[in-house]
Amino acid sequence: MRFYDHYNTSLNDDIDLEHESSYNAWLQYAWIGDLEYKKQIERYTNELVTLEQSSIIHSATTELNQALFSMLNSQPRVSMSLSSTTGLVLATTKQERQLPSTIRLEDIEDEGYAIKTHDNQTIYIVGRSDKGILYGTFHLLRLIQMKKDLDNLDILENPANQFRMINQWDNVDSSVERGYSGNSIFYRDNQFSSNLTRIKDYARLLSSTGVNAISINNVNVHQIETNFITSEFLPDVKKVASIFRAYGITTFLAINYASPIGIGNMETADPLNPSVQQWWKEAVKEIYESIPDFGGFIVKADSENRPGPFTYNRNHADGANLLAKALEPYNGVVIWRCFVYNCKQDWRDRETDRARAAYDHFTPLDGKFNDNVILQIKNGPMDFQVREPVSPLIGALKDTNQILEFQIAQEYTGQQRHLCYLIPQWKEVLDFDTYAKGKGTEVKTIVNGSLYNNKYSGISAVSNIGNDYNWTGHTLAQANLYGFGRLIWNPDLSADEITDEWVRMTFGNESQTVEVVSHMLSQSWEIYENYTSPLGVGWMINPGHHYGPNIEGYEYSAWGTYHFSDRDGTGVNRTLKNGTGYTGQYFSPNKEIYESIERCPDELLLFFHHVPYSHQLKSGETVIQHIYNTHFEGVEQVERLAADWRELEGKVDKVRFNDVLSKLEEQLEHSKEWRDIINTYYYRKSGIDDRFKRKIY
Repeated sequence: MRFYDHYNTSLNDDIDLEHESSYNAWLQYAWIGDLEYKKQIERYTNELVTLEQSSIIHSATTELNQALFSMLNSQPRVSMSLSSTTGLVLATTKQERQLPSTIRLEDIEDEGYAIKTHDNQTIYIVGRSDKGILYGTFHLLRLIQMKKDLDNLDILENPANQFRMINQWDNVDSSVERGYSGNSIFYRDNQFSSNLTRIKDYARLLSSTGVNAISINNVNVHQIETNFITSEFLPDVKKVASIFRAYGITTFLAINYASPIGIGNMETADPLNPSVQQWWKEAVKEIYESIPDFGGFIVKADSENRPGPFTYNRNHADGANLLAKALEPYNGVVIWRCFVYNCKQDWRDRETDRARAAYDHFTPLDGKFNDNVILQIKNGPMDFQVREPVSPLIGALKDTNQILEFQIAQEYTGQQRHLCYLIPQWKEVLDFDTYAKGKGTEVKTIVNGSLYNNKYSGISAVSNIGNDYNWTGHTLAQANLYGFGRLIWNPDLSADEITDEWVRMTFGNESQTVEVVSHMLSQSWEIYENYTSPLGVGWMINPGHHYGPNIEGYEYSAWGTYHFSDRDGTGVNRTLKNGTGYTGQYFSPNKEIYESIERCPDELLLFFHHVPYSHQLKSGETVIQHIYNTHFEGVEQVERLAADWRELEGKVDKVRFNDVLSKLEEQLEHSKEWRDIINTYYYRKSGIDDRFKRKIY
């Protein structure tokens, strides 16, 4: 049943009925054929009582009505006052006198909620705010999609992270930088898109996972986008912000640091220049007059040829504080990206190490940023590789707000043409013990603000969506977007729990489908790593577009992404003893573990050490044999992925079945290319045979 038809909305103009399941992602709201379970749901949804009203609560009630009509072919009666009838009640903690005393109202935090079954006749969804009601509504619908029992619900949920943010890298010409799912849903032909339905449905998807903030344009801000903060485009930004506002999501803009020159006709953007400071104050005032709840700015400065304070011999604190002071009267924030490094490095220079850059730039400035500045730190020191260590900058800043940055877009992990489920990787990052305050100071305790009592904190990620009918190019790549939202809401959720949720909501509860898809997802990161760059060395990809193997594509470039393979060995020496000294940026004992070839984890060995091909790993294999083995094994694993998926023919609708199958077939051919190029390269470098005598060219 297409629920869109009943609410004066329509499926996106570019999407036809054939692709509806793909478009609906995890909000399928499939017809419930189990009569007993259907009766239970109907018992709790005869009546829908809303004790307060707002645009966000309207979104919650609309979602409920759409979902229940789609699943049950019926709708609840709507009321604004409690009665003795059974039903579903939406309320905030302000309505304490009308709520059962068994609901722990005092434990519900700002965006949190409680879901409570009362007397087997009423379900209460109670939030501290209307956002909590919306999140609780999506939680209840998730339970129904997964066929969970509703009779004894006693749920209390509070988000672990304050900022739960998506960064769009969309350009106004409709392209998406590092986009692998079609063009932008926000822009078309150098204007904002008129298709607001698609943007609204994206807001629904994000809100259903708990995302509460979004920046809607690329951090590499081009000429036209520089004008987004002016009266020319603010009416369009306002329209988009109003859509996201109704789903509890705050809108941000990426800005051009040189805007005073580009659109202000000034000769300088020096952050200490009073005229520049005044220009930004006036620009910010105009934004907030149009969008009073505007979130603030995200800034990429002095990075990869972007303008910034370095031009004027100022530092990052000078640059960020300029914007922070302009935003402060409106409770806006500056999110300042720490992706700053020398992108014009001489490859002959063995002392400069790109991995060191963020730590070296920002730790001397700890405590010098305004209270409304947040530093955004990538999860690793390089650039979203399939395997790299956790950035040592996380935990090193004791007096500065910080946000962790992931990349949902699979720039270096198959570009949504290969299956690579990233939740297990992100779990490893969040659970990594930094030892910043001794044992037990995991990354998740730093980025949620609790370790250093930060005013602002959270987690962001680069989006992976575009205007493809299934949002993400590869249908199974939807799991990364869903999983990101769920994981940053609660980092203690296991990867298996998140996977099970997504599979059941997306494909239904049929046991074989759940088992097969869950297994495919859980193995896919390891599989992708097996046939691509080994043991943490990274970067063996084609320059520019970053798809496909090119082992020396960046080896003699200015980007500082080297692996230094020679006839004797491979890997980068980043030790304190006789390398770049990068290991010294970690707290003990991580510093000593990474410094030692014997103690360093095998999966990161080549990131930290240059070793002979004959070096024996903890597995007992030599480095060269490990490279051969994993690359042959990776191809075999992809063959099994495709075979497993074929077992689901007839259990998954034809469009999604064929979409995934075609992607797996491409992945298989491409994995063979990776296998043969990597193995041949190392065979020719080392001159060492594969002990199993397999085909290497």
